[in-house]
Amino acid sequence: MTEQAGKNEVRIAVLDGAATAGLEDGLREVFAEAFAEPPYGEGSPADVDRAFRRFRSQTKKAGFLAAVAFAPGGQVVGMAYGYPLAATTRWWDTLTTAVPEDLRHEDGKRTFGLFELAVRPAWRRRHVATRLHTALADALTNERVMLNSRPEAAAAQAAYRAWGYRYAGTAIPWEGAAPHHVLVLDLPA
Repeated sequence: MTEQAGKNEVRIAVLDGAATAGLEDGLREVFAEAFAEPPYGEGSPADVDRAFRRFRSQTKKAGFLAAVAFAPGGQVVGMAYGYPLAATTRWWDTLTTAVPEDLRHEDGKRTFGLFELAVRPAWRRRHVATRLHTALADALTNERVMLNSRPEAAAAQAAYRAWGYRYAGTAIPWEGAAPHHVLVLDLPA
C-alpha cells in the first residue's frame, strides 16, 4: 500500500484488489452519493448493487489498482479504480464510429481502464479527485489510461481535459446506456 497525506487532511492510499475489496461498504457509499446526482441518476440501491456485482469481479483482475481517499476519521470519501484491458477487450467495439487499429490495439498491458472515479459531494472542490487520479496514474506501468465519461458531466469533462485526456470517440458502453465520450490519456514513458 502506498500512501500520500496532503491538503485537507485527506489521506490517499493506492491499493491492490484484495485490499480494495475489503473497503466495499465505504466505496458503495461513495458511489451512491456521487452518482445519485445528475446527469447520472444511479444512486438507488439497485444501481449500487449492480455496480458492485461488477466491482467484486473487477478487484480479482490481474493488475487491478485503486486509489482511495480517506477522511481524518477513516471514512472513505473518494475512489478511482480499474485494471489493464485484456487483448480481447470489447471496449473499443462499443464506439459508434470505428477508430484506427493502432488506437484500438490492446495486448493486456497497454491500456489501464479507469472504471470509476468518484468523490463524495461534501469533499469536492478540495482537489481530492485530482489527487486520486495522480496517485493512481503515478502507480501505473501502462502506456495510457482510457475511460468513459458522460459528455453532459461538465465538471468531470473539464477535469479530464485539464489532466491531459483526449477524445477518442463516442460509445454506447452497454445496451440502453446513454452515449459516453471515450477519453485517452497517454502516460509518461
